[in-house]
Amino acid sequence: MKFRKQYQNFLRFIGTYVLYMLSQTLCKTLRIYSTGSDSIKSLLTEKKKFVLAFWHGTMVIPWFAHRDLNLLAIISKSKDGDLLAKILRKWNYNVVRGSSSKGGNVALQIMIDHAKHECPVAITPDGPLGPNFKMKAGAVITAKKSEVPLVLVGVGCKSKRKLHSWDNFEVPFPFSKVQLVYSEPILIDKNLSYDETSKMILQCEEKLNELQKKAQEFSD
Repeated sequence: MKFRKQYQNFLRFIGTYVLYMLSQTLCKTLRIYSTGSDSIKSLLTEKKKFVLAFWHGTMVIPWFAHRDLNLLAIISKSKDGDLLAKILRKWNYNVVRGSSSKGGNVALQIMIDHAKHECPVAITPDGPLGPNFKMKAGAVITAKKSEVPLVLVGVGCKSKRKLHSWDNFEVPFPFSKVQLVYSEPILIDKNLSYDETSKMILQCEEKLNELQKKAQEFSD
């Protein structure tokens, strides 16, 4: 039994390493362009914290593109999350496990504490189970309670394959052209009421969908 468990752990390690190498190699071939990235560059230059949000189905590219920014990543406690967490640690992310469905309250408080005192936070606000392109409260609440800006980023990939999953997960083809479109920093008043906060969540959802649509417009 002990040998079997060790063997299974070895296979998981090999699988994680292979997937990491494939992801790393693939992403390095991409031609990544950005619009509005000054919004986070200025925050980083001024050593200010922020919350970065992008849709779950587009996450491969923004996770890779922001790998050297010392961000905190919130990853679900699912088996898929186990694999992603290991890859993101190799991409220099500080990883916390939790989501709206499992460990959510603890993860939310950790996000707030990090965004306020430690480092910027990255989150997929429609994860881990959707609905697709529907923003949950986590990103907005974190920005509100930590009093840091929320930056939204739309992701467009010219050549890709969409998987048959709840989020229509996008896998870019090698050497594809990619566009990241950032919002201006969004400041959320910490004194907003419940209803006002709910309205802000819907506004941010609409804005992120607008950015997503813009990012998918390629001139060539």
